Amino acid sequence: MPDVGSAENEHETFRRAVEALRSPLLRPEITVREIPAPQRLAPHSAAVSAEVTVNGEEVAWGRLIVLYDPEDTRDWPGPFRVVCQVNSELESEIATDPLLGPVAWSWLTDALGANGATHHTLSGTVTRATTEGFGTKSDQGATTEVEMRASWTPESDDLSGHVSAWTALLASAAGLPPLDVTDIARQRSRP
Repeated sequence: MPDVGSAENEHETFRRAVEALRSPLLRPEITVREIPAPQRLAPHSAAVSAEVTVNGEEVAWGRLIVLYDPEDTRDWPGPFRVVCQVNSELESEIATDPLLGPVAWSWLTDALGANGATHHTLSGTVTRATTEGFGTKSDQGATTEVEMRASWTPESDDLSGHVSAWTALLASAAGLPPLDVTDIARQRSRP
């Protein structure tokens, strides 16, 4: 017979953990909304997506997924796993820089450290892609994008620092200044 109290505790632990996904953001440029979570990756999952908008233009976007397996039957070491993706467009000169990958990865590691998001088993990729239009799309020109995908195991069920780290990663990918710094160039460009 299943232990009803244990199942209730599992649901409560997951519910408390994903409350961090609903916490207010400090960046007005970032809009977060809940999206359907993948159902087959873990017994419990939740997901959000975000867009970073500057001067009415979307400059970065991403997803954050929280997976929870209280029985530890998955391949990750611990009951929780956080998975994120962040994409942003780049200037073509930056896309060819051989340091783009390590610098983009440092945005994540720095954000995790700065937000007290203690974790282990961090892994991921940084991908750059150039898209060129042809035929009826030839007038669109070339665009270059960087995509980061990462996952890690939080060391506690308080995920607030992990969510803050993800939004900081979005801000870095979008080229936003730190919260306590005013971007003079953007202020001058306002009508």
